[in-house]
Order: sequence, then structure tokens, then C-alpha cells
Amino acid sequence: MQAFIDKANTLMEALPYIRRFSGKTIVIKYGGHAMADEALKESFALDVILLRSLGINVVVVHGGGPQINETLKRYGIVSEFVRGMRVTDGPTMAVVEMVLTGQVNQEVVGYLNQHGGRAVGLSGKDGNLLLCEKMLQEIRHDDGSVELVDIGFVGNVVKVNQELIQTLEQGKFLPVIAPVGVGVNGESYNINADLVAGKVAGALRAEKLMLLTDVSGVKDKEGKLISSINLPEVPLLIDDGTISGGMIPKVECCVAALGEGARKAHIIDGRVKHAVLLEIFTDIGVGTEIT
Repeated sequence: MQAFIDKANTLMEALPYIRRFSGKTIVIKYGGHAMADEALKESFALDVILLRSLGINVVVVHGGGPQINETLKRYGIVSEFVRGMRVTDGPTMAVVEMVLTGQVNQEVVGYLNQHGGRAVGLSGKDGNLLLCEKMLQEIRHDDGSVELVDIGFVGNVVKVNQELIQTLEQGKFLPVIAPVGVGVNGESYNINADLVAGKVAGALRAEKLMLLTDVSGVKDKEGKLISSINLPEVPLLIDDGTISGGMIPKVECCVAALGEGARKAHIIDGRVKHAVLLEIFTDIGVGTEIT
């Protein structure tokens, strides 16, 4: 009997969150280990479909780095990276677009629909969803000088066609976006998936931006998870080294999304089953919240 009571208590804990978020939009960046492990893929799909069933609008933005690496290797194309960004020449861009829009996007859409969703796959080129300009990567040298490096067809999102997404939401569809954008002359751009998710969340004024990662969140110098960070704390935590390495661009992405209209941002551990539900519907959550 106690097990049933515990389940009822869990539902009661979730009730105020269900009321609060019904009708709101949550943008989820889906990537990392959660895309590779079969149990986690099913967990993610069920989480998203439950959210839609509760009247919460969900937009999924996916990555695909490992799949791109594997395909480039088969074609004999060697990738170079500048500060974590893939140098994307013409042949590389062709592979990136093929893998992200033709393979990964359709796999994610298919998996969601297999489990009862109404997912629709999109790239940033569909309806000019993600209008881009070329990104120049900033390199800081030891002497303090700064150099802007052209890394090819790598884009910065300058405009999101939120009307397209909102139209799909009104039809109770679930948009799944591949991080490929379009330039003013119709050229394709490779975009960082975290950046896309942040831009989409800002444009939609989403209630939450959630970045699924392969870490538990931001940790302090003793290795303890920091459950919540306020915006003014971010520069201080970067300066003292608490936020470092690959976590810096993720946190900066969250900060930018909040500045552009999203209400809250979360960095959560996608390796935890039902991480999305645990973060949204429990009092403690499972990651780092940035507000």
C-alpha cells in the first residue's frame, strides 16, 4: 500500500508544475549520450510525449556530432576544430547537412512518433526558420591580441521564424529542428545545436530552455552540483574558474537565451532516465538552473 501512496504523493508534487506550465513552451536541446543509449532514447521520447499530453508545447533541437564524425571518416574527410567549432568547408557542409537533416532528424522524428508523438522534422532552411550569417571565430593570443578566423560555413542565427513553430504548436505538432541554417543567398550553414536551442527559446519567449548534456550540471570547486545560478553570478564564476572549458559556451548560451526572452534555462544530465520530467516536475530537480 505504501508504494501506491508514494506514487500518489509524487503526482501531487507534480500538480502545481503541471498547472504552471500548461500552455507554455519548453525548448529542449537533445544530444550526447541520451541520443545513443536505447533506454535513454525511449525515456526521452516518453518524457516529451507526456509533456505534450499535459498541454505543454515542446520544441526539440538535436545535435549529431558523433554521426557527422563517423560519416566524414567514411568519406575520408578530416575535420579540424577551432575553439570547439568544426571548420566547415564545402564538402564538409554537404556531409553535415546530409547527416543532420536526412539521417539524425528523421531518426528522432521517427522515434517520437513510434512512441505516440506527432513530431514534424524541420531544418533551419524550411520556411527560412533559421536565417544565418557567417560566424567568425575569435582567437585570443598570448600577447592579448584578438584574431577573427573564418571557419567556413559555420553560422550565427540572426533571425528565427517563430511563426512557423507557433503554427505547428497550434496544430498540436511537435517541431524537431536540425541545426542547419540558411544564408541570405540560400547557402547552408552548420550551427552549434546549443546556440540554435538558445535562439529558438529566446524568440519563442519559452518558459524553459533545457540543455541535455553528458554532465550533471555546473559544479563548484569541490565537485558539488550547483542547483541554481543567478545571472549576475555567471561572470564571477567564469572568472574564478568554477565555470570552465566546454561548460562556458553552454552557460553563455543560456545567458543569451534569457536576455532574448526565455524565462529560465537549465543544464541537466541527459544520462539520467526521465531527466526532463525530474527537472520540470520535482521540487529539487536534477541539474543547474540559471535564472
